[in-house]
Amino acid sequence: MSKGKVVLAYSGGLDTSIILKWFIEEGYEVIAYIADVGQVEDFEAAREKAIKLGAAKVYVEDLKLEFVRDYIFTTVKSQAIYEGRYLLGTSVARPIIAKRQIEIAKAENAQFVSHGATGKGNDQVRFELAYYALKPDIKVLAPWKMEEFLTRFEGRADMLNYADQHGIPVSATRKKPYSEDDNMLHISHEAGVLEDPNVAADEDVYSRTNSSANSPDTADIITIDFDRGIPVKVTNGDKIVEGAVELFEYLNELGTLHGIGRLDMVENRFVGIKSRGVYETPGGEILYKAHRDLEGLTMDREVMKLRDYMSLRVAELIYNGFWFSPEFDLLMSFMDKAQEHNSGSVQVQLIKGVAYPIARKSPNALYDPEQSSMDVEGDYDQKDADGFIKINAVRLKNNTKLRG
Repeated sequence: MSKGKVVLAYSGGLDTSIILKWFIEEGYEVIAYIADVGQVEDFEAAREKAIKLGAAKVYVEDLKLEFVRDYIFTTVKSQAIYEGRYLLGTSVARPIIAKRQIEIAKAENAQFVSHGATGKGNDQVRFELAYYALKPDIKVLAPWKMEEFLTRFEGRADMLNYADQHGIPVSATRKKPYSEDDNMLHISHEAGVLEDPNVAADEDVYSRTNSSANSPDTADIITIDFDRGIPVKVTNGDKIVEGAVELFEYLNELGTLHGIGRLDMVENRFVGIKSRGVYETPGGEILYKAHRDLEGLTMDREVMKLRDYMSLRVAELIYNGFWFSPEFDLLMSFMDKAQEHNSGSVQVQLIKGVAYPIARKSPNALYDPEQSSMDVEGDYDQKDADGFIKINAVRLKNNTKLRG
């Protein structure tokens, strides 16, 4: 007798393939769900593999447009960067994957959803918080936190032996001594040989970006057009690219060519563990730089201070798995308001690992060339600065009394 239906977020890799087979052995009906968020993957082969392992049904969902438009661009317009460095490539993909998984669970009347994330990482939190936010009565089966599963698979050797017994291909897993997560925004490399933070990653770890040595000596100078903080067009000479997916894929192509978007860092996981990650985010790096540059032209100083403070909070919420939270909704209203006048274009020079904004314009520019000029008075009376300085000096003068 079946224990019920479970919708499993399935990647086709070692862990989720073993989980799929193990669930079937435990008496569950398994529906495999593969989310296409732009990763390099043979989806038909993954579908066939899931069916061969015994999945009752397989969903392969193309989520690329929604991912770029509603998740990547939302993150960029918020200037959300975790711990000042990480562009949230893995984090931002989890809520859209979980959202579609819950929709499938509802359509299939499944009582359970499952994922292959371990009990030490961030992804378990991101997936499960999203599940509960979107369907409070859903039951989550997380094998890496289930006693029966942990008893059966005490280590990687047990998993490889199980794979051999059931004819589950694992050749790719055996070749790479580290873990990867791939989507349209980035690819991450962690664990395995990368767990020593004092050992530099070999060049062959990087798969999405050229090294600086192998990148062109000649720059590409592109123009990115924004509408209220959202990129809408990329121009490179005679080439014009529009459409969310097409635009972002083209920025990835250029970033890859010029070796842009590499990051090697130690970060703080939500669960309290520090981890080392090596990331490649070529198109994302270009967009973040261009977007921030345009804000310098269009955004009021005090609004920018508030936005920068709130950006830290947005980054934490995305990283920690709170995309579907009331506070995130509130902050998105704030970010939309902050981006209300952030329209215009930015020229960016791409060369040797660097995305460098070199020019910008906007119909909403707050920059006044006459005010800024050293040669023209404009409507700024320099004599007014005398009183401004004296008023601000009052506090400093008074403070000298405390220093004796």
